Amino acid sequence: MKKLFFALAILITHFSSEAQVKTPQASPRANVFQTVGLTDVEVNYSRPGAKGRPVFGNLVPFGKLWRTGANENTTVSFSDDVIIDGKTLKKGKYALYTVPRIESWDVIFYTTTDNWGLPQEFNEANVALRTTVKEEALSKPVESLTINIASLDANFAYLEIYWENSYVALKFEVPTQKTAIANIEKVLAGPTAADYNSAAQFIFQSNGDLTKALGYINKALDMSVEKPFWFNRLKSLILAKQGDKKAAIEAAKLSLEAAEAAKNQDYVKMNKDSIAEWSKK
Repeated sequence: MKKLFFALAILITHFSSEAQVKTPQASPRANVFQTVGLTDVEVNYSRPGAKGRPVFGNLVPFGKLWRTGANENTTVSFSDDVIIDGKTLKKGKYALYTVPRIESWDVIFYTTTDNWGLPQEFNEANVALRTTVKEEALSKPVESLTINIASLDANFAYLEIYWENSYVALKFEVPTQKTAIANIEKVLAGPTAADYNSAAQFIFQSNGDLTKALGYINKALDMSVEKPFWFNRLKSLILAKQGDKKAAIEAAKLSLEAAEAAKNQDYVKMNKDSIAEWSKK
């Protein structure tokens, strides 16, 4: 009987630890991801519902800072610097706060994003950008808060906020032309030293053509002013695999010298061990 009670206790404990009651969230999470030109924009927020309540001027007071959602911070992130109202907002992730009014809203991008709702103490030093947008009345009420990226163009888009009978749209400009030209120039300029190193690394690790791998790593070294220790380390391994231990030791010594200057003890040890091994007759 004791064994039976013991087994039942274990079973109940197991189910208690495994079982989790799942219920719908009052303000479910939502995610919006949109590429504008060549810039990735992402919005994460919770969507409260009106549920028969008057929203603006009541649930959300006019003239006061609002978290623009529910629960944890609503966040907006940009993969590139963007222009808003003639001002630059650096790439990164921001909490989105607003101050709703009857005819206009203040929109605030705040650098601290780990608050639950509003910050305990609002710090102007954390305001990356603040601007004002016009509020427009909707003819049909929106039940759940909705944030969207719309009116897409290669060079701009609008961050839109809808709820109840209110709508605001914030235009942001993205650096598509600058990014595209920079990418074109990089591609047309040909492979970089890092590209040649990556190619040599792949061929070496996949037991490919070592002569080709050696040619690639030599190009990487020729193109590099700094001669990184990991470049010469790879060259030494390729040479050793080809059977040229003398040349491998010379490359390893160059890698060792650079690794010591950089205080990278892992590469210092690897090079010393390899030199000792390849020096054996």
